[in-house]
Amino acid sequence: MKNLLEKKLSSKCVYKGCLLHVWRDEVELPNGKTSIREYIRHPGAVVVVPILDNGNIVLEKQFRYPSNQIFIECPAGKIDPGETLEETARRELLEETGYDCSELNYLGKLLPGIGYTDEVIYLYEGRGLTCKETARDDDEFLEIFDISVKEACQMVLNGEITDAKSMTAILLFREKMMQKELKE
Repeated sequence: MKNLLEKKLSSKCVYKGCLLHVWRDEVELPNGKTSIREYIRHPGAVVVVPILDNGNIVLEKQFRYPSNQIFIECPAGKIDPGETLEETARRELLEETGYDCSELNYLGKLLPGIGYTDEVIYLYEGRGLTCKETARDDDEFLEIFDISVKEACQMVLNGEITDAKSMTAILLFREKMMQKELKE
C-alpha cells in the first residue's frame, strides 16, 4: 500500500473541557472504506531538564490524580495561548521550582500518545539557573530536589521515574551530553 493517508470526511467535538477537547471524526481509509477516529486535542506542552552549576538535575515529586500516585518528573506544563515555547519553558520552570534560567537548549520533541491525541511535548535543557521565588498555581503541590545525571538515569532504568516526558528528556539530555563529550 503506497498511500497511507486518511481523508477527514466529517469532524465533531464531542467533549470540550478546560484543558482537553475530544473529537470524533469520520475518515476515508486508503482502501476507500470509512472508519471513525476519536482523539484528544491538546495545546501542547514543554518540559525542562534544569541543570544546576554543579551538574545536578532539578526534579520534582508530584501527585497525579488519574494514576493516584506520586511521580518524579522534570518541570513541565502546557503552552498557554500566544506563548512561545521558550516562554512556556521559563514560566513553568520558575512557577514549579523557583529557578529562572539564562540559557535554554532545545533537545527534541515527544508525541506521547499518537493513537489518541495530537499533543506535542517540546523538550529543553535549562542552564544558568538562578534561584528566585516559586509562583505555583493554587492547585499545585510539589517537592523539589536535585540529583546527579547518573542517578536520574538510574532512576529511569530502575522504574522509579516512569513519566514518559521526563524519561525521554533525561535520557535524551544524557545522550546529547555524552555525544558532546566524545567530540571534545
